[in-house]
Amino acid sequence: MIRIVRTLRRYTRLCFFPAGLFFLFSFIAVPVFSSEFSPQKAEFSVRVNDLVIPYQIMSVFAMPGEKLSIGVNTSSEKSIFYLHSWIGKKKSISPRQWVWEAPESPGHYLLNIVNAADTATVSLNVFVLVPFDQIKGEDLNGYRIGKYPQTPLKQLAVYKPPRGFIEVTRENAETLISPHFRLGQFLCKQESGYPKYLVLKEQLLLKLELLLERINQKGYHCNTFHIMSGYRTPYYNKAIGNVKYSQHVYGGAADFFIDENSKDEMMDDLNRDGKINFKDAAIIYEIIDGLYGKNFYERLTGGLARYKKTNNHGPFVHVDVRGFRTRWGD
Repeated sequence: MIRIVRTLRRYTRLCFFPAGLFFLFSFIAVPVFSSEFSPQKAEFSVRVNDLVIPYQIMSVFAMPGEKLSIGVNTSSEKSIFYLHSWIGKKKSISPRQWVWEAPESPGHYLLNIVNAADTATVSLNVFVLVPFDQIKGEDLNGYRIGKYPQTPLKQLAVYKPPRGFIEVTRENAETLISPHFRLGQFLCKQESGYPKYLVLKEQLLLKLELLLERINQKGYHCNTFHIMSGYRTPYYNKAIGNVKYSQHVYGGAADFFIDENSKDEMMDDLNRDGKINFKDAAIIYEIIDGLYGKNFYERLTGGLARYKKTNNHGPFVHVDVRGFRTRWGD
């Protein structure tokens, strides 16, 4: 489980900001490993703009200077909450609602929403993006991005170029960005040094956490998914021959499998038939497909596919958050 540790000592973890500042915080998310899966739901949910977050830790992505509306959803009318932020401008609207203005410098910033009664906490990692217009040619600070299509597919907003990019460094690649996933898991597979750049949608993180919980409920124990392919730059996506408007280039897709037993970067034998094949991917596919049509799943609707084992990879499942249902695969 992830336990929010409160202490009067200085922070034992350093958070790096591109402006050259280092900040020490008094609340940190510490992973405590357990053989029993826990979804790490919070005692209260937090709303950031129109995104509802039910977990103890989650990440959101903002442009420099962007104002985020942050509120608490709780059944207790008397509870008082505090928003702790060490940088960025904060304005209190009520005892459970604030407006927080992101710093102008891209980087990783931590916010904590705390219940004054029992110190229950939700931690928000806010990643301030490097704006899209900082791409020079096809490169961003030496990292090859390539070219995004100028015209969105069918004029759908989900296919518009991203507003900006998360800057990933050696220092922040292992940041826990949701209860069971780390930032570096979603990096493009193209070879490069640091910094690297990434596009990731909050809805994808919420979807993966929900799927992880449901798959564990069905009896398939796993603490995370092996993300075989998360973000792909347009340059890399073209190089591997994938479709031009892949959801991967917009940060809304993940190809994954369960690799819990041997950690060999191959799907586990989920049906225990002594083989690792399409049938194992089909188990995950059917669990996910069974969520379609449920009210709580509506905002996470997207593509779903299953793939067979080949000479290049094992069986896996694709999910995305494009906003409408589509199915394909072997």
